[in-house]
Amino acid sequence: MNIRYRPLAAFAALLGWFGLALQLWFSIRLALDHGGTAQQGVWVYLGYYTILTNLLVAGVLTAASFDTRTALPRFLQRPGVQTAAAMSIVIVSAVYNLMLRQLWSPSGWVLVADMIVHDFMPPLYLLYWWLAVPKGSLRWSQVIAWQSYPAGYFTYVLLRGAVNGWYPYPFLDVKSLGYLQVVIDALAVLVAFIVVATLLVALGRWQARRRNDTVAEAA
Repeated sequence: MNIRYRPLAAFAALLGWFGLALQLWFSIRLALDHGGTAQQGVWVYLGYYTILTNLLVAGVLTAASFDTRTALPRFLQRPGVQTAAAMSIVIVSAVYNLMLRQLWSPSGWVLVADMIVHDFMPPLYLLYWWLAVPKGSLRWSQVIAWQSYPAGYFTYVLLRGAVNGWYPYPFLDVKSLGYLQVVIDALAVLVAFIVVATLLVALGRWQARRRNDTVAEAA
């Protein structure tokens, strides 16, 4: 990554971790207010795709903020990983704004935390992805490979729900909808993932070709 984009990555990383910390605080406080434990608050917190994806995005941005060659930061700096994170954060914003936002009305710092993870981080990360991520190595086959993340999350949600009967999103609530409808809902969302991933690869490859052509002309 070009070092001139490190300040952008660092700013976005700090904002992302701040939003995640707020979300964790409110999740724990809500659990305690309802007679639960802090551990239960963390358990609920880690059930949301929004949180897991924002953790991934914050990790990618943090890795981009430093010059380090250890294994995890190097993995997070792979263009494929960074583009998979872009795919996921786009879906986070789209699903929330189209299907979930109207279900509640947060205020105060809860609203701030909500806006950071759903409204601020998606476009900020996409800006970072567009400016800083080298995309010449992106391949069409990666579109399918990246679906292992949402597919893994779907399995994770079903297993968690089977244990304690709690599902983080209404369209994944097996108790209310049954397994068949939940699978149908999940497949519909999966199609959206594939469409977004395909668009990102197309845009990335186009940008890489354009930059190569510009370099060739300059030479």
